[in-house]
Amino acid sequence: MSIWKISLQNLKSKPLYTFLSVFTLSLSIMLLLGVQQIKTSFEYQMENNLGGIDLVIGAKGSPLQLVLASVLHLDNPTGNIPYNEAKKIGKNPLIKIAVPISYGDNYKGYRIVGTTNDFRHLYNTELENGRDIEKTMEVVIGHTVAQVSELSIGDTFLSSHGLVETDIETHDEKFTVVGILKPTQKVIDRLIISNLESIWDVHEHEEETDGEENHDDHNDEHDHEHQRAHQNEEEKKITSLLVSFRNPTGFLTLPRTINERTNMQAALPKYELDKLYDFMGVGLKAINWIAYLILVISGLTIFISLYKMVKERAFDLALLRTYGATYFQVMRMVAYEGFIIVLMAFFISIVLVKIALPMLLETIEVGFKDNLLQRLPFQEIFQIGMVVFMATFLSIVIAVYPIMKMKVSEILRDEK
Repeated sequence: MSIWKISLQNLKSKPLYTFLSVFTLSLSIMLLLGVQQIKTSFEYQMENNLGGIDLVIGAKGSPLQLVLASVLHLDNPTGNIPYNEAKKIGKNPLIKIAVPISYGDNYKGYRIVGTTNDFRHLYNTELENGRDIEKTMEVVIGHTVAQVSELSIGDTFLSSHGLVETDIETHDEKFTVVGILKPTQKVIDRLIISNLESIWDVHEHEEETDGEENHDDHNDEHDHEHQRAHQNEEEKKITSLLVSFRNPTGFLTLPRTINERTNMQAALPKYELDKLYDFMGVGLKAINWIAYLILVISGLTIFISLYKMVKERAFDLALLRTYGATYFQVMRMVAYEGFIIVLMAFFISIVLVKIALPMLLETIEVGFKDNLLQRLPFQEIFQIGMVVFMATFLSIVIAVYPIMKMKVSEILRDEK
Protein backbone atom coordinates (compact mmCIF):
# COMPACT_ATOMS: atom_id res chain seq x y z
CA MET A 1 0.00 0.00 0.00
CA SER A 2 1.36 3.43 -0.95
CA ILE A 3 1.99 6.20 1.58
CA TRP A 4 -0.85 8.30 0.06
CA LYS A 5 -3.34 5.47 0.61
CA ILE A 6 -2.17 4.96 4.19
CA SER A 7 -2.67 8.67 4.89
CA LEU A 8 -6.16 8.57 3.36
CA GLN A 9 -7.10 5.58 5.47
CA ASN A 10 -5.86 7.36 8.59
CA LEU A 11 -8.12 10.35 7.81
CA LYS A 12 -11.10 8.07 7.14
CA SER A 13 -10.57 6.36 10.49
CA LYS A 14 -11.11 9.66 12.36
CA PRO A 15 -13.95 11.47 10.50
CA LEU A 16 -14.69 14.00 13.27
CA TYR A 17 -11.11 15.26 13.35
CA THR A 18 -11.00 15.43 9.56
CA PHE A 19 -14.30 17.32 9.39
CA LEU A 20 -13.35 19.89 12.06
CA SER A 21 -9.93 20.47 10.53
CA VAL A 22 -11.33 20.95 7.03
CA PHE A 23 -14.21 23.11 8.29
CA THR A 24 -12.12 25.56 10.33
CA LEU A 25 -9.46 25.85 7.64
CA SER A 26 -12.10 26.32 4.91
CA LEU A 27 -13.74 29.07 6.95
CA SER A 28 -10.51 31.03 7.32
CA ILE A 29 -9.53 30.63 3.65
CA MET A 30 -13.05 31.56 2.54
CA LEU A 31 -12.94 34.75 4.62
CA LEU A 32 -9.51 35.67 3.25
CA LEU A 33 -10.57 35.05 -0.35
CA GLY A 34 -13.93 36.76 0.12
CA VAL A 35 -12.50 39.90 1.69
CA GLN A 36 -9.81 40.08 -0.98
CA GLN A 37 -12.38 39.69 -3.76
CA ILE A 38 -14.61 42.45 -2.32
CA LYS A 39 -11.58 44.70 -1.95
CA THR A 40 -10.42 43.99 -5.51
CA SER A 41 -13.92 44.57 -6.89
CA PHE A 42 -14.33 47.84 -5.03
CA GLU A 43 -10.96 49.11 -6.25
CA TYR A 44 -11.84 48.10 -9.80
CA GLN A 45 -15.16 49.94 -9.66
CA MET A 46 -13.48 53.09 -8.38
CA GLU A 47 -10.73 53.05 -10.97
CA ASN A 48 -12.79 52.09 -14.01
CA ASN A 49 -16.25 53.57 -13.46
CA LEU A 50 -14.83 57.05 -13.09
CA GLY A 51 -14.02 56.87 -16.79
CA GLY A 52 -13.08 60.36 -17.89
CA ILE A 53 -15.12 62.05 -15.13
CA ASP A 54 -13.06 64.54 -13.12
CA LEU A 55 -15.89 66.53 -11.53
CA VAL A 56 -19.62 66.13 -10.85
CA ILE A 57 -21.85 69.19 -10.56
CA GLY A 58 -25.29 68.81 -9.02
CA ALA A 59 -27.74 70.09 -6.43
CA LYS A 60 -26.57 71.03 -2.93
CA GLY A 61 -26.36 68.15 -0.51
CA SER A 62 -23.98 65.33 0.30
CA PRO A 63 -21.05 65.29 -2.16
CA LEU A 64 -20.62 61.53 -1.66
CA GLN A 65 -24.30 60.97 -2.44
CA LEU A 66 -23.93 63.09 -5.57
CA VAL A 67 -20.97 60.98 -6.73
CA LEU A 68 -22.63 57.66 -5.91
CA ALA A 69 -25.81 58.72 -7.72
CA SER A 70 -24.23 60.30 -10.79
CA VAL A 71 -21.09 58.21 -11.34
CA LEU A 72 -21.74 54.75 -9.86
CA HIS A 73 -25.57 55.04 -10.01
CA LEU A 74 -25.89 53.49 -6.55
CA ASP A 75 -27.92 56.16 -4.75
CA ASN A 76 -30.70 58.68 -5.19
CA PRO A 77 -29.75 62.09 -6.61
CA THR A 78 -29.45 65.13 -4.36
CA GLY A 79 -31.92 67.00 -6.57
CA ASN A 80 -32.03 68.78 -9.94
CA ILE A 81 -30.16 71.77 -11.34
CA PRO A 82 -31.12 74.24 -14.13
CA TYR A 83 -29.90 73.03 -17.50
CA ASN A 84 -29.13 76.58 -18.69
CA GLU A 85 -26.77 77.20 -15.77
CA ALA A 86 -25.10 73.86 -16.33
CA LYS A 87 -24.52 74.71 -20.01
CA LYS A 88 -22.88 78.01 -19.01
CA ILE A 89 -20.47 76.16 -16.74
CA GLY A 90 -19.75 73.69 -19.53
CA LYS A 91 -18.41 76.53 -21.68
CA ASN A 92 -15.61 77.26 -19.19
CA PRO A 93 -12.23 77.09 -21.02
CA LEU A 94 -10.88 74.76 -18.32
CA ILE A 95 -13.48 72.13 -19.25
CA LYS A 96 -12.83 69.66 -22.06
CA ILE A 97 -16.18 67.81 -21.99
CA ALA A 98 -19.36 68.53 -20.01
CA VAL A 99 -21.99 65.79 -20.20
CA PRO A 100 -25.46 66.44 -18.71
CA ILE A 101 -27.44 63.51 -17.33
CA SER A 102 -31.04 63.34 -16.19
CA TYR A 103 -32.88 60.38 -14.74
CA GLY A 104 -35.74 59.35 -12.50
CA ASP A 105 -37.21 56.29 -14.22
CA ASN A 106 -36.24 52.64 -14.56
CA TYR A 107 -37.04 49.46 -16.42
CA LYS A 108 -36.87 46.29 -14.31
CA GLY A 109 -34.59 48.10 -11.88
CA TYR A 110 -32.17 49.42 -14.52
CA ARG A 111 -31.90 53.20 -14.66
CA ILE A 112 -32.91 55.12 -17.76
CA VAL A 113 -30.41 57.95 -18.22
CA GLY A 114 -31.11 60.91 -20.47
CA THR A 115 -27.87 62.37 -21.78
CA THR A 116 -25.89 63.25 -24.91
CA ASN A 117 -23.73 61.15 -27.24
CA ASP A 118 -20.61 62.15 -25.27
CA PHE A 119 -21.78 60.06 -22.31
CA ARG A 120 -20.90 56.80 -24.04
CA HIS A 121 -17.43 58.07 -24.89
CA LEU A 122 -16.65 58.71 -21.21
CA TYR A 123 -16.49 54.93 -20.80
CA ASN A 124 -14.80 54.19 -24.15
CA THR A 125 -17.55 51.81 -25.21
CA GLU A 126 -18.85 51.03 -28.68
CA LEU A 127 -22.03 49.66 -30.18
CA GLU A 128 -22.24 45.90 -30.53
CA ASN A 129 -25.49 45.97 -32.49
CA GLY A 130 -27.80 48.65 -33.87
CA ARG A 131 -27.20 52.38 -34.14
CA ASP A 132 -27.01 55.56 -32.07
CA ILE A 133 -30.05 57.50 -30.84
CA GLU A 134 -31.51 59.77 -33.51
CA LYS A 135 -34.82 60.93 -31.99
CA THR A 136 -36.80 60.95 -28.76
CA MET A 137 -38.02 57.75 -27.10
CA GLU A 138 -35.13 55.75 -28.57
CA VAL A 139 -32.63 54.03 -26.27
CA VAL A 140 -29.28 52.28 -26.37
CA ILE A 141 -28.97 49.61 -23.68
CA GLY A 142 -25.96 48.25 -21.84
CA HIS A 143 -24.75 44.69 -22.33
CA THR A 144 -25.99 43.47 -18.94
CA VAL A 145 -29.42 45.03 -19.47
CA ALA A 146 -29.73 43.26 -22.82
CA GLN A 147 -28.78 39.91 -21.32
CA VAL A 148 -30.98 40.05 -18.24
CA SER A 149 -34.05 41.74 -19.73
CA GLU A 150 -33.71 39.85 -23.05
CA LEU A 151 -34.37 43.05 -24.97
CA SER A 152 -33.18 43.19 -28.57
CA ILE A 153 -33.10 45.72 -31.41
CA GLY A 154 -36.61 46.95 -32.22
CA ASP A 155 -38.19 45.89 -28.92
CA THR A 156 -40.29 48.39 -26.99
CA PHE A 157 -40.94 48.76 -23.25
CA LEU A 158 -42.66 50.99 -20.72
CA SER A 159 -40.64 52.72 -18.02
CA SER A 160 -41.57 52.92 -14.34
CA HIS A 161 -41.33 56.06 -12.27
CA GLY A 162 -38.55 56.07 -9.68
CA LEU A 163 -35.30 54.14 -9.40
CA VAL A 164 -36.71 50.90 -7.99
CA GLU A 165 -38.62 48.35 -10.05
CA THR A 166 -42.39 48.72 -9.64
CA ASP A 167 -45.55 48.21 -11.67
CA ILE A 168 -47.55 50.83 -9.77
CA GLU A 169 -46.39 53.96 -11.61
CA THR A 170 -45.80 53.08 -15.25
CA HIS A 171 -45.57 55.71 -17.97
CA ASP A 172 -47.66 55.43 -21.14
CA GLU A 173 -44.87 56.32 -23.59
CA LYS A 174 -42.94 53.41 -25.06
CA PHE A 175 -39.17 53.40 -25.46
CA THR A 176 -37.69 51.64 -28.49
CA VAL A 177 -34.33 49.82 -28.39
CA VAL A 178 -32.13 50.93 -31.30
CA GLY A 179 -28.70 49.87 -30.06
CA ILE A 180 -26.86 47.50 -27.71
CA LEU A 181 -23.42 48.32 -26.28
CA LYS A 182 -20.41 46.03 -26.10
CA PRO A 183 -19.58 44.66 -22.61
CA THR A 184 -17.18 46.83 -20.62
CA GLN A 185 -17.43 45.52 -17.02
CA LYS A 186 -18.31 49.09 -16.07
CA VAL A 187 -21.43 50.75 -14.74
CA ILE A 188 -22.61 51.61 -18.27
CA ASP A 189 -23.31 47.89 -18.82
CA ARG A 190 -26.36 48.20 -16.55
CA LEU A 191 -27.74 51.49 -17.83
CA ILE A 192 -30.40 52.35 -20.41
CA ILE A 193 -29.31 55.43 -22.33
CA SER A 194 -31.67 57.86 -24.01
CA ASN A 195 -31.50 61.56 -24.87
CA LEU A 196 -32.48 64.39 -22.55
CA GLU A 197 -35.59 65.23 -24.56
CA SER A 198 -37.02 61.75 -23.94
CA ILE A 199 -36.78 62.15 -20.16
CA TRP A 200 -38.30 65.63 -20.30
CA ASP A 201 -41.12 64.55 -22.62
CA VAL A 202 -42.12 61.60 -20.44
CA HIS A 203 -42.39 63.70 -17.29
CA GLU A 204 -43.96 66.72 -18.96
CA HIS A 205 -46.64 64.51 -20.47
CA GLU A 206 -47.29 63.03 -17.03
CA GLU A 207 -47.67 66.51 -15.55
CA GLU A 208 -50.04 67.49 -18.37
CA THR A 209 -52.15 64.41 -17.75
CA ASP A 210 -52.30 65.07 -14.02
CA GLY A 211 -53.23 68.71 -14.66
CA GLU A 212 -56.02 67.83 -17.07
CA GLU A 213 -57.58 65.37 -14.64
CA ASN A 214 -57.89 68.12 -12.03
CA HIS A 215 -59.83 70.58 -14.27
CA ASP A 216 -63.49 70.87 -15.24
CA ASP A 217 -64.44 69.94 -18.80
CA HIS A 218 -65.49 73.57 -19.46
CA ASN A 219 -61.98 74.92 -18.92
CA ASP A 220 -60.13 71.77 -20.01
CA GLU A 221 -58.83 72.94 -23.40
CA HIS A 222 -57.91 76.43 -22.23
CA ASP A 223 -56.02 75.19 -19.17
CA HIS A 224 -54.24 72.57 -21.24
CA GLU A 225 -52.90 75.19 -23.66
CA HIS A 226 -51.94 77.50 -20.80
CA GLN A 227 -50.08 74.70 -19.04
CA ARG A 228 -48.20 73.73 -22.21
CA ALA A 229 -47.12 77.33 -22.75
CA HIS A 230 -45.98 77.58 -19.15
CA GLN A 231 -43.94 74.39 -19.48
CA ASN A 232 -42.26 75.63 -22.63
CA GLU A 233 -41.19 78.73 -20.75
CA GLU A 234 -40.09 76.84 -17.71
CA GLU A 235 -36.39 76.14 -17.45
CA LYS A 236 -35.35 72.55 -18.11
CA LYS A 237 -33.77 70.60 -15.29
CA ILE A 238 -31.06 67.93 -15.24
CA THR A 239 -29.78 65.69 -12.46
CA SER A 240 -26.09 66.54 -12.77
CA LEU A 241 -23.25 67.55 -15.07
CA LEU A 242 -20.26 65.24 -15.60
CA VAL A 243 -17.09 67.20 -16.30
CA SER A 244 -13.71 66.29 -17.77
CA PHE A 245 -10.93 68.91 -17.44
CA ARG A 246 -8.44 69.99 -20.09
CA ASN A 247 -5.62 70.23 -17.55
CA PRO A 248 -5.05 69.91 -13.76
CA THR A 249 -5.71 73.63 -13.25
CA GLY A 250 -9.43 72.89 -13.30
CA PHE A 251 -9.15 70.84 -10.11
CA LEU A 252 -7.73 73.82 -8.23
CA THR A 253 -10.16 76.55 -9.21
CA LEU A 254 -13.49 75.36 -10.63
CA PRO A 255 -14.86 73.26 -7.69
CA ARG A 256 -14.35 76.08 -5.19
CA THR A 257 -15.85 78.66 -7.55
CA ILE A 258 -19.00 76.58 -8.09
CA ASN A 259 -19.43 75.77 -4.41
CA GLU A 260 -18.99 79.38 -3.27
CA ARG A 261 -20.66 81.38 -6.05
CA THR A 262 -23.58 79.24 -7.23
CA ASN A 263 -26.53 77.34 -5.80
CA MET A 264 -24.96 74.12 -7.03
CA GLN A 265 -22.24 71.93 -5.60
CA ALA A 266 -19.16 70.42 -7.22
CA ALA A 267 -17.77 67.10 -6.03
CA LEU A 268 -14.53 65.37 -7.01
CA PRO A 269 -15.40 61.68 -7.58
CA LYS A 270 -11.93 60.28 -6.89
CA TYR A 271 -11.60 62.22 -3.64
CA GLU A 272 -15.05 61.18 -2.38
CA LEU A 273 -14.59 57.53 -3.32
CA ASP A 274 -11.14 57.47 -1.70
CA LYS A 275 -12.74 58.68 1.53
CA LEU A 276 -15.39 55.96 1.23
CA TYR A 277 -12.71 53.35 0.63
CA ASP A 278 -10.75 54.50 3.69
CA PHE A 279 -13.90 54.20 5.77
CA MET A 280 -14.69 50.74 4.41
CA GLY A 281 -11.05 49.71 4.68
CA VAL A 282 -11.27 49.63 8.48
CA GLY A 283 -14.00 47.00 8.35
CA LEU A 284 -12.23 45.00 5.65
CA LYS A 285 -9.00 45.00 7.67
CA ALA A 286 -10.88 43.85 10.78
CA ILE A 287 -12.42 40.94 8.88
CA ASN A 288 -9.02 40.17 7.39
CA TRP A 289 -7.44 39.94 10.84
CA ILE A 290 -10.29 37.71 12.03
CA ALA A 291 -9.66 35.44 9.03
CA TYR A 292 -5.94 35.24 9.86
CA LEU A 293 -6.79 34.49 13.49
CA ILE A 294 -9.02 31.62 12.37
CA LEU A 295 -6.18 30.49 10.11
CA VAL A 296 -3.82 30.38 13.11
CA ILE A 297 -6.41 28.42 15.09
CA SER A 298 -6.79 26.04 12.13
CA GLY A 299 -3.03 25.57 11.99
CA LEU A 300 -2.97 24.81 15.72
CA THR A 301 -5.82 22.35 15.28
CA ILE A 302 -3.93 20.53 12.54
CA PHE A 303 -0.74 20.57 14.62
CA ILE A 304 -2.44 19.22 17.77
CA SER A 305 -4.24 16.51 15.82
CA LEU A 306 -1.12 15.38 13.97
CA TYR A 307 0.98 15.53 17.12
CA LYS A 308 -1.62 13.53 19.00
CA MET A 309 -1.76 11.02 16.15
CA VAL A 310 2.02 10.57 16.24
CA LYS A 311 1.91 9.94 20.00
CA GLU A 312 -1.05 7.56 19.86
CA ARG A 313 0.28 5.61 16.86
CA ALA A 314 3.86 5.42 18.03
CA PHE A 315 3.70 1.59 18.08
CA ASP A 316 2.33 1.43 14.50
CA LEU A 317 4.99 3.84 13.30
CA ALA A 318 7.66 1.81 15.08
CA LEU A 319 6.43 -1.34 13.34
CA LEU A 320 6.69 0.43 10.00
CA ARG A 321 10.29 1.24 10.86
CA THR A 322 11.03 -2.44 11.62
CA TYR A 323 9.55 -3.41 8.22
CA GLY A 324 12.06 -1.15 6.51
CA ALA A 325 10.30 2.21 6.33
CA THR A 326 12.68 5.14 6.64
CA TYR A 327 12.19 8.11 8.94
CA PHE A 328 11.49 10.21 5.88
CA GLN A 329 8.74 7.84 4.67
CA VAL A 330 7.05 7.87 8.08
CA MET A 331 7.18 11.66 8.21
CA ARG A 332 5.77 11.83 4.68
CA MET A 333 2.80 9.75 5.78
CA VAL A 334 1.99 12.24 8.55
CA ALA A 335 2.69 15.24 6.31
CA TYR A 336 0.38 13.90 3.61
CA GLU A 337 -2.50 13.91 6.07
CA GLY A 338 -1.97 17.61 6.72
CA PHE A 339 -1.66 18.49 3.02
CA ILE A 340 -4.75 16.47 2.09
CA ILE A 341 -6.71 18.49 4.65
CA VAL A 342 -5.31 21.74 3.22
CA LEU A 343 -6.13 20.79 -0.38
CA MET A 344 -9.68 19.78 0.55
CA ALA A 345 -10.19 22.99 2.53
CA PHE A 346 -8.78 25.18 -0.24
CA PHE A 347 -10.96 23.60 -2.90
CA ILE A 348 -14.09 23.87 -0.76
CA SER A 349 -13.37 27.51 0.15
CA ILE A 350 -12.90 28.54 -3.51
CA VAL A 351 -16.17 26.88 -4.48
CA LEU A 352 -18.00 28.51 -1.56
CA VAL A 353 -16.61 31.96 -2.39
CA LYS A 354 -17.69 31.65 -6.03
CA ILE A 355 -21.20 30.54 -5.03
CA ALA A 356 -21.91 32.14 -1.65
CA LEU A 357 -20.44 35.63 -2.15
CA PRO A 358 -22.55 36.57 -5.20
CA MET A 359 -25.64 35.16 -3.46
CA LEU A 360 -24.88 37.17 -0.32
CA LEU A 361 -24.41 40.43 -2.20
CA GLU A 362 -27.54 39.73 -4.24
CA THR A 363 -29.60 39.62 -1.04
CA ILE A 364 -28.33 42.98 0.27
CA GLU A 365 -28.07 45.04 -2.93
CA VAL A 366 -30.86 47.46 -3.80
CA GLY A 367 -32.10 48.35 -7.22
CA PHE A 368 -29.65 46.35 -9.34
CA LYS A 369 -29.66 42.94 -10.91
CA ASP A 370 -25.92 42.44 -10.78
CA ASN A 371 -23.19 43.39 -8.32
CA LEU A 372 -20.26 43.55 -10.76
CA LEU A 373 -18.02 41.33 -8.64
CA GLN A 374 -14.64 41.03 -10.25
CA ARG A 375 -12.87 37.73 -10.63
CA LEU A 376 -10.11 37.42 -8.05
CA PRO A 377 -6.70 37.48 -9.79
CA PHE A 378 -4.69 34.25 -9.70
CA GLN A 379 -1.83 36.12 -8.03
CA GLU A 380 -4.05 36.95 -5.03
CA ILE A 381 -5.25 33.34 -4.74
CA PHE A 382 -1.66 32.13 -5.00
CA GLN A 383 -0.48 34.49 -2.25
CA ILE A 384 -3.23 33.36 0.13
CA GLY A 385 -2.47 29.75 -0.81
CA MET A 386 1.19 30.27 0.07
CA VAL A 387 0.27 31.72 3.47
CA VAL A 388 -1.95 28.72 4.19
CA PHE A 389 0.70 26.31 2.92
CA MET A 390 3.43 27.84 5.11
CA ALA A 391 1.19 27.76 8.20
CA THR A 392 0.33 24.11 7.55
CA PHE A 393 3.95 23.21 6.76
CA LEU A 394 5.09 24.73 10.06
CA SER A 395 2.41 22.75 11.92
CA ILE A 396 3.50 19.53 10.22
CA VAL A 397 7.20 20.08 10.93
CA ILE A 398 6.53 20.60 14.64
CA ALA A 399 4.11 17.66 14.77
CA VAL A 400 6.51 15.16 13.19
CA TYR A 401 9.44 16.20 15.37
CA PRO A 402 8.81 13.32 17.85
CA ILE A 403 9.34 10.87 14.97
CA MET A 404 12.92 12.12 14.66
CA LYS A 405 13.47 11.25 18.35
CA MET A 406 11.68 7.91 18.07
CA LYS A 407 13.49 4.94 19.67
CA VAL A 408 11.96 1.91 17.99
CA SER A 409 13.27 -0.70 20.47
CA GLU A 410 11.94 1.12 23.52
CA ILE A 411 8.49 1.69 21.95
CA LEU A 412 8.14 -1.99 20.96
CA ARG A 413 9.34 -3.12 24.40
CA ASP A 414 6.95 -0.84 26.27
CA GLU A 415 4.01 -1.93 24.11
CA LYS A 416 4.62 -5.56 24.95
